[in-house]
Amino acid sequence: MIKTFIDKLLGKPTARSRKNPFGKREELPASVHGINPELVDDRAIDVVRTLKNAGFEAYIVGGAVRDLLLGLRPKDFDVATNASPEEVKRLFRRAFIIGKRFRIVHVVYGRGREHEVIEVSTFRAFLDNSQAEQVSGNERTSKQQLMGMQHAVDASGRVLRDNVWGPQDQDATRRDFTINAMYYDPQSQVLVDFHKGIQDAHKRVLRMIGDPEQRYREDPVRIIRAVRFGAKLAHLGFKLEAKTAKPLVACEPLLHDVPQSRLFDEMLKLLQTGHALASVAQLQKLGLAQGIYPLLDVVVQRASNPLVRAVLQDTDRRVAEGKAVAPSFLLACLLWQDVQTGWQQRQASGEHAFPALQAAIDEVFEQRIGDISGRGKLAADMREIWVMQPRFDKRSGSQPFSMVAHIRFRAGFDFFRLRSDVGDVSEELVDWWQEFYATDDARREDMMAQVREEMRQAQRAQQRKAQPTVHRVPKAQAAGSADPAPPASDEALGTDAPKKRRRRRRNPSGGAGDAPAQHGDD
Repeated sequence: MIKTFIDKLLGKPTARSRKNPFGKREELPASVHGINPELVDDRAIDVVRTLKNAGFEAYIVGGAVRDLLLGLRPKDFDVATNASPEEVKRLFRRAFIIGKRFRIVHVVYGRGREHEVIEVSTFRAFLDNSQAEQVSGNERTSKQQLMGMQHAVDASGRVLRDNVWGPQDQDATRRDFTINAMYYDPQSQVLVDFHKGIQDAHKRVLRMIGDPEQRYREDPVRIIRAVRFGAKLAHLGFKLEAKTAKPLVACEPLLHDVPQSRLFDEMLKLLQTGHALASVAQLQKLGLAQGIYPLLDVVVQRASNPLVRAVLQDTDRRVAEGKAVAPSFLLACLLWQDVQTGWQQRQASGEHAFPALQAAIDEVFEQRIGDISGRGKLAADMREIWVMQPRFDKRSGSQPFSMVAHIRFRAGFDFFRLRSDVGDVSEELVDWWQEFYATDDARREDMMAQVREEMRQAQRAQQRKAQPTVHRVPKAQAAGSADPAPPASDEALGTDAPKKRRRRRRNPSGGAGDAPAQHGDD
């Protein structure tokens, strides 16, 4: 301690200051890390091999290494190299440089829905904010000021541009969590670790590299990433380190200056990567249930709503099964409550059903979605899902045939089925549409004929119900009888009316004899 004090007085570097800020490089063989090479994508291996054959360093990096270390098959593979974006692009037939803030290369394999993208980034230098160019404004307002800059930050310390290349150890330090800062060479099967990431993985700890608050200021979206990783890895026992979690709430206002489109994309990552319910629980646990993004606030508020919970569960299930998920479907379920309310209010005020529905949709979309990238297509898909709902109640004419031929029928029907699961629509009607969609034309005609017959029967029953009830007197009683029943007495009726005289039956022949007299003997 005395030596440290004297070193400070003399201006000598202390033991703490002499410590390498970029960590200590550790190279771990397969016998230590235990990664199964069969879980590595062949296309990622090809990218690494091509770069190394060209004389560059190349490693699989980030979340893919973390998942491999945990025995999971990664869905996406990223590669880090010391080759510049231009050098990477020249090595591959289908490679595209994207981004301005952070220039990276997308190497594309395959075409259509089966295509795979391997993201290749260049090792970046770790620069202190004092070394960066200072820019007034933020992500949304300073694009023109960033022209020609390689590394720039705003007044709060947010990194606005980072395209300064550096060595691997600095690249590792500028990443966020220790478990995401490991590098794996699929050829030599060596894992490179600078910040004890493998130890944190074994301890099930999510720890930020460096000072957490400073790292959140560099990029406030890391706040959402902390929530996402905490939710994604919660079932494996991972927890946020206390030091990493502590500044989250205090740093949340930093997200207000992040572009809405970027926040929207991060919200979708929270909800569409297979851990939607866990993400909601994580937001509530960390005190971030409100304030990140308005639409995300709605998700958290309505998480207990049967339909919203059903769609979150369904999304998690589809991701687990490797099926596609669409943001339009998720948001259509989330905001259906608002559409229904507006629709009913407009109909109650006298508007026709279809114009009322269109107006309610427009209002909800303006209030809830706002101005985000890709809004036009998102709006069109959501609108088709919503407009389709009342049409499921109509099974006459050619409408069922045009419905099942609609490009968005499956999305609309899946939404309709979810509504049935929560008791909003008839399960019998859902079963009918399911069979109608899956069967051939002959069976569809039979089903339509059955529906028409049911409608006719229902119409006849309604008509009968609408007709006035007529109580007919029995014929024998109307014509009279030889021994008619005696009338009720005045005492039984509770009246003082005089007794009625019994009419004598006239002889049909009109003759005399034994026929009774026509008049009484007054």
